[in-house]
Amino acid sequence: MEFLKKYKIVFFRVAGILMLLIGFVVHFWLTPKEAYTQNELAALNVARMEAQVSGGSGSSRSKKAQPDTSKYIEELKNAQAKQMKYLTIIAMIFGVGFLGYSFIKKKED
Repeated sequence: MEFLKKYKIVFFRVAGILMLLIGFVVHFWLTPKEAYTQNELAALNVARMEAQVSGGSGSSRSKKAQPDTSKYIEELKNAQAKQMKYLTIIAMIFGVGFLGYSFIKKKED
């Protein structure tokens, strides 16, 4: 316990720097990229092929109604993006808080 009291300031500063570093890394890692990824290109190609097959069949047989999952996928991506944004904000706030607390001078009695 004496060890923790002795190096409390160092622990808070290291924790603050680490939290800020995590916040910035997550933020810049998740920024939108200009180009499409391979998975997005493959999904676009599959969607294009499905549209060609469904539009060009011309047969009179009944088609099974498949639910449109694109809305759900977009909502999931939006929810994940919001969660990561909030995680980044929280990590940065904790980092600034830890660093700020470590620089506050305490009154010694």
